[in-house]
Amino acid sequence: MSRTLIIVGILLIVLGILWPWLQKSGLGRLPGDIVIERDNFRFYFPITTTIIVSIMMTLLFWLFRK
Repeated sequence: MSRTLIIVGILLIVLGILWPWLQKSGLGRLPGDIVIERDNFRFYFPITTTIIVSIMMTLLFWLFRK
């Protein structure tokens, strides 16, 4: 359990450091992400981004497990 928490912590630190470059790559604005804009209201649901991040995290955890 402690090893998993350490790995998650390291991944969050790396993600925080890389965040400016990830935003420039368009990771939050992919086709398939839902954006609804109206007067004084904006709803954003990143479906495609969530799926891609989930796949990447699954692969990373799978690689660390082996």
